[in-house]
Amino acid sequence: MKGIVITGNRTVQLAHFEDPAPGPGEVVVAIQASGMCGTDLHRFRAAPESGPAIIAGHEPAGTVVAVGPGVSPAMAREGARMMIHHYHGCTICNECRTGWPQMCTGGVMHLYGRNAHGSHAPFMKVPADTLIPLDERLSFAAGAAIGCGTGTAWGALERMQLTGRNTVAIFGQGPVGASATLLAAAQGARVIALDVAPNRLEAATAFGAWQTIDPRDTDAVARIRDLTQGKGVDMALETSGNDTACAQTLACLRPWGVACFVGVGARVTFDVYEVLRKQLTILTSWTMSFTGQRACAAFVAERGLNLDALFTDRWPLQDAQRAFLEFDKQERGKGVFVPA
Repeated sequence: MKGIVITGNRTVQLAHFEDPAPGPGEVVVAIQASGMCGTDLHRFRAAPESGPAIIAGHEPAGTVVAVGPGVSPAMAREGARMMIHHYHGCTICNECRTGWPQMCTGGVMHLYGRNAHGSHAPFMKVPADTLIPLDERLSFAAGAAIGCGTGTAWGALERMQLTGRNTVAIFGQGPVGASATLLAAAQGARVIALDVAPNRLEAATAFGAWQTIDPRDTDAVARIRDLTQGKGVDMALETSGNDTACAQTLACLRPWGVACFVGVGARVTFDVYEVLRKQLTILTSWTMSFTGQRACAAFVAERGLNLDALFTDRWPLQDAQRAFLEFDKQERGKGVFVPA
């Protein structure tokens, strides 16, 4: 089979790999949708890395086509629709056992698409305990989104303890920020969505944003305070990884407000006294737990949320270079590879 390899300097390659076969405790999934994640752009833009070629992609959804020895039918069966939790650890440390394999302390953490073969290919081999059933009400593309981008938004809102009483500013309306807007609005919160791309702000309105702001057109913090009678927002979520947006995330909060940082690549600096005297809570959030991914999928299915509207581009594997160049512009919605 052929899979996408990120080779750096804004290039990718479609390389040949052997078709995977499951070993004990493993399954092979035929990938029906593999989402594109903004974190892959850091490697796409960077200098080439040394080491073996690794198939990219960590937002998989598909159908089980082969089951290895020792896998319980209750865990996986051929033909089952599945998402994949894209981390796998030692399985025995406290972090793994509580559903956080990305924080594994056993020293064997695999991140699919990074140090183990990922999902930008027709097939993917994974341990069966990474599988999460995909509700029939959800498309494979929706399952792929929940596998990282939408699941990351869910994890952040959970850490922030968002409620329907809150007003939240969401900086960045790329795939994670747009997902956060959709999920927060569905929970009854008032969302102020910020981005510099007009089409992303239009999408945010469709996803339920109460107000939208283009920071290029106005002082974003002043505008947020105008919208909140001078008080500031209860909560702010930063998803863009932009230095200026990070500063605005803190500046737009009311006393006792909560800030959460999800976007990577930025540096955050602040005056401790300014934060201290407002009694702010500052959080980070790293994707979601295994159970969080399952809970996010259940919420989306039960509320009938249209995650498919996140996707503006669907690509075959052979168009990988063009797909990444378009995604690199960060002007549109989410992209997904459809290998089948």
